[in-house]
Amino acid sequence: MDPNNRGAEEHGHDGDGTPPRQRPPRDSLTSDFGQHAPALARTVQLVSGDLLLTVNPVDGSEIELCPPGERPGRPDRLTPAQRAEVARAATPPVPPGPSRPALPLLGRQDERERLVRLLARGRSVRLTGPGGSGRTALLDLVAEDCADLAPDGVVRLSGFHRTTTDLLHDLFHAVHSAPLHRPERDELLEYVREIGAVVVLDDIEFGGAALDELLDATPECAFLISATPDVPAPSAESAIEEVFLDGLDRAGGLELLEHAVGRPLTEDEANWAGDLWFESEGLPLRFVQAGALLRQRDRLRAGAEALDEFGVFQDVPADEPFDAVPGPPVGADVPLPSLAEGAAPAALLASRLSASARATLRIAVALGGEVPHQAHLPALVGDTHADAALGELLSAALISPVGSRYRLAAGVQTQLEAAGYADDPEGHALTAARHYTWWAGHPSVTPERVCAEADALLTALGVLVPATTPPGEGEESATVQLARTAAPAFAAGLHWSAWERALRSGAEAARLAGDVAEQAYFHHELGVLALCEGRLDRARAELEASIGLRGALADKRGTVAGRRALALVTDREGTAPGVATTLALGATAGEEVPDARHEESATPPGGVPAALAEFPPLQRPDPTPALVTHRSTPGAVSGRAGGGGLRGLARRNLVASGAGALLVAVLGTVVTLGATSSNDADSPSDQVGVNPSASQGTGDDSLGADTADQDDDGDTGGATSRPTDPGPDGTPGTTDDPTPVDPGAGGSGAGEPSDEPSGTHNPGGGGSVESPSPSATKSPSWSQPPTETSEPPTETSEPPTETSQPPTETSEPPTESPSTSNTASAPIETSSTAVAPESSAAGTPSSSEQVI
Repeated sequence: MDPNNRGAEEHGHDGDGTPPRQRPPRDSLTSDFGQHAPALARTVQLVSGDLLLTVNPVDGSEIELCPPGERPGRPDRLTPAQRAEVARAATPPVPPGPSRPALPLLGRQDERERLVRLLARGRSVRLTGPGGSGRTALLDLVAEDCADLAPDGVVRLSGFHRTTTDLLHDLFHAVHSAPLHRPERDELLEYVREIGAVVVLDDIEFGGAALDELLDATPECAFLISATPDVPAPSAESAIEEVFLDGLDRAGGLELLEHAVGRPLTEDEANWAGDLWFESEGLPLRFVQAGALLRQRDRLRAGAEALDEFGVFQDVPADEPFDAVPGPPVGADVPLPSLAEGAAPAALLASRLSASARATLRIAVALGGEVPHQAHLPALVGDTHADAALGELLSAALISPVGSRYRLAAGVQTQLEAAGYADDPEGHALTAARHYTWWAGHPSVTPERVCAEADALLTALGVLVPATTPPGEGEESATVQLARTAAPAFAAGLHWSAWERALRSGAEAARLAGDVAEQAYFHHELGVLALCEGRLDRARAELEASIGLRGALADKRGTVAGRRALALVTDREGTAPGVATTLALGATAGEEVPDARHEESATPPGGVPAALAEFPPLQRPDPTPALVTHRSTPGAVSGRAGGGGLRGLARRNLVASGAGALLVAVLGTVVTLGATSSNDADSPSDQVGVNPSASQGTGDDSLGADTADQDDDGDTGGATSRPTDPGPDGTPGTTDDPTPVDPGAGGSGAGEPSDEPSGTHNPGGGGSVESPSPSATKSPSWSQPPTETSEPPTETSEPPTETSQPPTETSEPPTESPSTSNTASAPIETSSTAVAPESSAAGTPSSSEQVI
């Protein structure tokens, strides 16, 4: 195809005579202007020690023990190229527009060489100087000189609003590749102990014991620390070299001013600079700002038609009207600033900047000196070209780099507040809060970008929280929403000190706004954070508060998440309560367990008992037995070795249930056997009497029983026992003793003891009472000896029934008292034996039933 001469194929003809393929229709653009589906919540899983944390911005973070397969291994070290990329990302952004030439470092050569020598010997040095003395510029040069001193190179860190733990984690991530991994304290100390680097730490805010902790944790690192004089000094045992940074001399100040202006000074300007040097004590920042004042003066004197050698060039933005830079008329003589204006030049410098730059300064003053990223300035200021304001502020030396961002330079905050730039801090903070809420919740914004703006967000929260009021109907609190949106991003970005500050500010704002649901969320997150950091008491308090608030709201899903985290706290504490005691949560009997969804398991109201330590010792019971409870025995084996936790509790419950079922089965068997044993007619227990039925006499070898007669039919007579009753005189063997019964007179029913004495005649003159045929084995009669009085016997038996009944102790009074018989058996009409009669062979009751 000829790019200059279009061929036939380019005009829709392929040259073969066939029509070209029809172009597919365009997709409709209507859907682009419609409402998009709501973005899914951004959840992040990260590992903290042996815990797996799932940051859930909707229902609250979930925490559990990390499965062995998901726990990361030992992190790899970054290569020099990767470390350079990390260091480049940590520098502040370059502002748009033309850049000013870098100013030389004057009068610091001796300090520079001394710092390099100390660091080369492995010594740690603290550089102390006031704000604006050029500490950051000196650190940059020394870091370049020490690039090849240590195996891990030079690591740049910012100590502004950072704790010792934060700096240790920053150092770990600056050397190792460990995304979404926050090692626990012991692991962190093990990793940083092996790091060998020159650590350049700027704007540190602590000293003393905290600084000693940082140095002891990193014995292979040499630190170059910069601090202001108001920061606590290192301890005497730290062995840190102290280097103090003073102001420039007069000649150095004048030379720096000439470099800042870009031309030689006039005599008047030199004299004015000399007075400024005396007033500012030679601080380099004051001379840089004085150079900005002189440049503005030159521009005002030259007028709007000032041209540079390359053509049209203006320092003032092209879209700004000329009256945006207030001052004397164009071309008029502009006097030098006064000495007071030179010593505190912020107000005068700001008055000659563009409207966007001045609006940016007002926002920075409202945010405590934090300058938002240049990408946020158009939305915050309301000007599409407001990002150029950052270059104006940097050129005027009103802002200075701090870490990866910019802040108002030393002393500028106070000067601008005095000039009226703090007229409406709450309004500017509210504007920033609404913008950051939308921005931090956008799916395209990474947690690392949110962490870079942490100080601005937290400052906005600090300004708005005290002024929080309950919102109107249908409205939401901007302060609560900002904390609710930023906190999960801080957690996912591993900036946990900012996470904690955002949660505490959000909890206070939710309390003031009366939002109980959000207050429960913040308490839950604080409990999870405390659990990750090993502060178990704090974690329990926060989680219990969250569970209580969510229980009042009937938030079952949130309550389940809170109880799971609280169970993990209990497991970490090693408290294992007894079987009948409740956990420290104080769950009462009958407490409702919230319904669990299909993907979750409900947690008991009192939490899940852990078993990591021994049970508590026994307490002496109260002498008053008001309540009997089970107490665990001391010296119990920890549940982790014996399957504690939920599994151990389930095993104990299963064993107890099985034992109870076995006991019930045994008792049922015993009761059943006892209830059915009396149905046997030949039961030996029914054939035992009180008195012996036979005794051995003198002179014979028998037991005193009559010899059985062998009849033709093979029947055996009943045995007769000797009298056992001594008679009325109480002496056995006398004539008044009862007469033994005749065995041939009759017997009782088959297999039954006789209800009547054998051979006893009816007192009414009838014959002897006939009994059924005797059984093969005669049972001894259980009779009660009569008393000396004619009282009726007291033992009778109830009539026989189908089922076995125990003998009763009641008796019916006799109708007729016996007159002659004093045998061992009671009269027929009045009593029966104490043993309950069984059914006869023919199914008829005994003769005593007729009497009853």
